Amino acid sequence: MTGRDRRVAIVGAGVGGLAAAIHLAARGCAVSVFERAAVPGGKLRAVELGGVAMDAGPTQLTLRPVFEALFAMGGTSLDAHLDLAEAQSLGRHVWPDGSTLDLHRDEARNADAIGAFAGAAEARGYRDFMARARDARAALDAAFLQRARPTALGLAAELGMGRLLGLSPFARLDDALGKHFRDARLRQLFGGYATYVGASPLRAPATLMMVAAVEQEGVWRVAGGVHRMAAALARVAEDMGVRLRCDAPVAEVLVAGGRASGLRLADGEEVAADAVVINADVAALGASLFGAAAAGAVDAIPPRQRSFSAVTWLLRGRITGRPALPTNVVFPAPGGEYAALDFRARLPAASTLHLTALDRGDDGAVPDGEEGFQLNLTAPARGASAVPDLAALTKSRLAQLAAAGFALEITQTHATTPAGYEALFPGTGGALYGAAMQGWNAAFERPRAATRLPGLFLAGGGTHPGAGLAMAAISGRFAAEAILEER
Repeated sequence: MTGRDRRVAIVGAGVGGLAAAIHLAARGCAVSVFERAAVPGGKLRAVELGGVAMDAGPTQLTLRPVFEALFAMGGTSLDAHLDLAEAQSLGRHVWPDGSTLDLHRDEARNADAIGAFAGAAEARGYRDFMARARDARAALDAAFLQRARPTALGLAAELGMGRLLGLSPFARLDDALGKHFRDARLRQLFGGYATYVGASPLRAPATLMMVAAVEQEGVWRVAGGVHRMAAALARVAEDMGVRLRCDAPVAEVLVAGGRASGLRLADGEEVAADAVVINADVAALGASLFGAAAAGAVDAIPPRQRSFSAVTWLLRGRITGRPALPTNVVFPAPGGEYAALDFRARLPAASTLHLTALDRGDDGAVPDGEEGFQLNLTAPARGASAVPDLAALTKSRLAQLAAAGFALEITQTHATTPAGYEALFPGTGGALYGAAMQGWNAAFERPRAATRLPGLFLAGGGTHPGAGLAMAAISGRFAAEAILEER
């Protein structure tokens, strides 16, 4: 079924909304996108500091073919719009005892490095872990990630019970890592994949180990910042006839005849549509921020079921001491961090810190003059109460960095706390990934493209198949397909 003459209104010009717009425009739909911010991007955003636009969201790109397909639908190519460099370094990892482990795209090189770091048995454990991660990636791609309405029974039928059980679908990530690594530092490092979806490795499903295989497939950095992806996708969509309106907040989803019939903007303008896509956090819809009539289309996310939030600092200045790669991770002593974060209780005394040197390449060469950094840590999603004293937190975390050898001489800063994320993305309490990925069935419980209200559809990182730029783009495709399938 084609989309000819079908009018679609999309709320939110994040990656999911822009991907849905491109898919729908390619099928002949008349698409309008309404974005409350001044520029497209959503969580793929930039903040200007010292006259330089700096990534305030994701800093690298994986699953490149997902984006290549979007640009191809617009009759162009990813390389025609963005300058991408494939990273060979996956990061420098540092612990309080001074131990350091550098990981790379080369799996054999990583095994050697882990052997030197923690012994031959841990190197063998790493090889077994990577084989298991690749199997999870291969098994779950077509059967889960690329399927709009996956079910646990359907997954078991497609993979076979034997292979499915081999992926440890009922195990927690931390338990699965214990099968491969005795060294607590390595369990801590690879358990960090859970935070990619705003979860704790103590509760997240073991299948998240597939992230290790995804990173081995390729990680790319974008010249000028990953935030440029949003502007590039917006250009492609507009060239395809999509109407993009920024500074256009939406107040309400209109409902008539038992189905979504359009939008009412904050200024009172009404826009008629045959279908509406919400590319905003599902929590905002459930909290009636788009009107009471549409709120019942989804289940509300209770505060205790929210994913984690973050504290993100953008910094300009210089770094002294330990050489820095583009990606650097400073860990606290193993144990206790996620227990403190769990149930959104409090920030731990010391956090895992992710320090991204935004202007550096794999060789770690130091740019002339000041350079830009992004520093972030995982935090509870509890709005203002999650970080009661930002100045004290900043001082303590910079001291933690300095103790690890990354001393920063800072001239300019910009911080976003969970309260700031709540202001940017209302209704979320600051949660960045929708509902928390807790338990074996959490992935199957994420909202799907179609809602209980006919004509109203969802896209974005809080919906299936999950968080991350590529996953949000895939969710946009699912929303477009659901609209086109609707009779």
